[in-house]
Amino acid sequence: MKLETFEDVLESIKNNKKREFHLLLGNGFSMAYDSDIFSYNALHNFITEIKDNDLLKILGIIETKNFESIMQQLDTFSSLIEAFGGDPKFKKKVDKASSKLRKSLLEAVKVLHPAHVFTVPEDKSEACSKFLKIFLDTKGKIFSTNYDLLLYWILMRNSIVEHNDGFGRDLENPSFGEYVPEEDQEWSELRWGKYSEEQNVFYVHGALPFFDTGVDIVKEEYDNENYLLEKISNRMEQGDYPIFVTAGNGKEKLTHIKHNHYLFHCYDNLCKIAGSLVTFGFNFGKYDTHIIDAINKAAKYGQKKFPKLNSIYIGVYSSDDKRHIEKIRDEFLCKVRIFDAKTVGVWGNN
Repeated sequence: MKLETFEDVLESIKNNKKREFHLLLGNGFSMAYDSDIFSYNALHNFITEIKDNDLLKILGIIETKNFESIMQQLDTFSSLIEAFGGDPKFKKKVDKASSKLRKSLLEAVKVLHPAHVFTVPEDKSEACSKFLKIFLDTKGKIFSTNYDLLLYWILMRNSIVEHNDGFGRDLENPSFGEYVPEEDQEWSELRWGKYSEEQNVFYVHGALPFFDTGVDIVKEEYDNENYLLEKISNRMEQGDYPIFVTAGNGKEKLTHIKHNHYLFHCYDNLCKIAGSLVTFGFNFGKYDTHIIDAINKAAKYGQKKFPKLNSIYIGVYSSDDKRHIEKIRDEFLCKVRIFDAKTVGVWGNN
């Protein structure tokens, strides 16, 4: 297949002014900002330094730095113990180690993460906002599978990007027709759902600022006293953990997604996009079959009366990445085009 450039993608957008172009971001988006922070190596090193005996044994035996693979193997091992009537205490120990690894991974992301939004240099923030604006200007939607705060920060910091993540506040003390003075108004924390119909930014695997209270999906935010990451850390220290799909194969991830109404809303929207989808930093690995399924649902969605997804432009970084996409291209039900992700310059560094 021909390896195109991002200029070719932009030319397609220019020549199809009535078509929506959506964006799917994977871990490569964050790694393009700083690979020392957001790579598997960085996370692996952090967890190794925790010096937990169970985790060290697991990392020593399962020789990979891909945490999805590690947790998948632990889950499979646990299922085998149960299927063959193994020791329940041993199964419980394996499950505990798997849970500990999930929490350690989340802790690693939190600790390694840049401290606040202004850690991102102004030129990088501006360059990224212009990249995102390309897609939103076509009435397209942005989907992210990342857990970190980079996308959230960029969208909040740059007013040129009109976006809606579905969260809003509710007046807690309405007077049912009577005027309530502004100084007496009591507003809720940011809850998801109020603006879900207008939503155009979706975190398909959750993200650090989102918490499930059991009643509502709420979003942590900045205030005058605490940075966002500090507030998230405080909440985690109290035993709350963000909505965070960390492990499993595609089927298991989809099961997790279906059991959370925010995540399912995001996934369902991916299943119904029309026009074209551009991916950046998403490698369509063996644990991403649920994303391919969503894309194929979108490609079939409009067969009768609705518009459908016609094409996908997949960004690749290397010849190995390109060969991988060529190998799996028949798994997609829409036209596949490949472009060199290094030509994008998301953070102004191409």
